[in-house]
Amino acid sequence: MSQTIKVIIPAYNEQDSIANVINDIPSIVSEVIVISNNSTDNTEVNAKKVGATVLQENRKGYGYACLKGMEYISEQENKPDIIVFLDGDYSDYPEQLTELVEPIINDDIDFVIGARVKRLREQGSMTPQQIFGNWLATFLMKLFFGAKFTDLGPFRAIKYNKLLALNMEDKTYGWTVEMQLKALKQKLSYTEIPMKYRNRIGVSKVSGTVKGSILAGVKILGWIFKYSFK
Repeated sequence: MSQTIKVIIPAYNEQDSIANVINDIPSIVSEVIVISNNSTDNTEVNAKKVGATVLQENRKGYGYACLKGMEYISEQENKPDIIVFLDGDYSDYPEQLTELVEPIINDDIDFVIGARVKRLREQGSMTPQQIFGNWLATFLMKLFFGAKFTDLGPFRAIKYNKLLALNMEDKTYGWTVEMQLKALKQKLSYTEIPMKYRNRIGVSKVSGTVKGSILAGVKILGWIFKYSFK
């Protein structure tokens, strides 16, 4: 039986990259859902031109956008088997989606992270604060939960029913780490697939600013310590 795959792409002002992202997504995907997170440019127009479903979420925040995509899917009659989350900035290689979902399809793994490993990263594609933040978060998850994660990479795939069971709630920067912590708590099977990573098109809305980096760091650590003492 073939598995139905849908892709959720949160996007804020990604007019220059969004078509590239969508065009490189393999044809095994049944629907690409772009959530325009209060974009003020041509992100929505450009996404529609290349065949994506476009939703609007005017409350700014990565989690808000992802939750909007999930709400849309929940209202569909035919539910997918797998959800893939992907950024709209073209820093990931969407064509690697087939590698990302392979452990779910072939090995019945619940959750897969696309890990931005150093040997496959383009120079400068991750800021020093991103690299340190990833290291710290995954180190703490290993310390508190025995986790084997090495990255908080946003390119990730999860069985749809397992995603629903996580009851995701974070509205902003903590979305990725919340998913990983809840996957650990619920004892989901998981693995990582090494992924290529390149310099994004445009400026990062999070790691590209000091404020964004600090807020993201605080949110991520907050989730980890919250779950450590539950």
